Amino acid sequence: MAVKKSKEIDVEKEVRQLVAEVLEMAPDEIDGNAQFVKDLGMDSMMALEILAGIEKKYRIVIPEDALPKFTDLNATVKLVDGFLSKKK
Repeated sequence: MAVKKSKEIDVEKEVRQLVAEVLEMAPDEIDGNAQFVKDLGMDSMMALEILAGIEKKYRIVIPEDALPKFTDLNATVKLVDGFLSKKK
């Protein structure tokens, strides 16, 4: 039986919560594949707020050229995981 270490973070859950707060939605209402702009109505200010929240929470810097890749929750979680693995 695998025991999750207390230090491990649930990036998907935390990013989903952050996106939900900015979009003023319940976390469980956000489909992982829903496009932020097209499906969820996110605007550029909301996107910047989410980006800033992610950078602050995980103490990472996301380069501007990565921004267009943050299109939906699944893509965002994957990118954040990638940045976190480089940080270690």
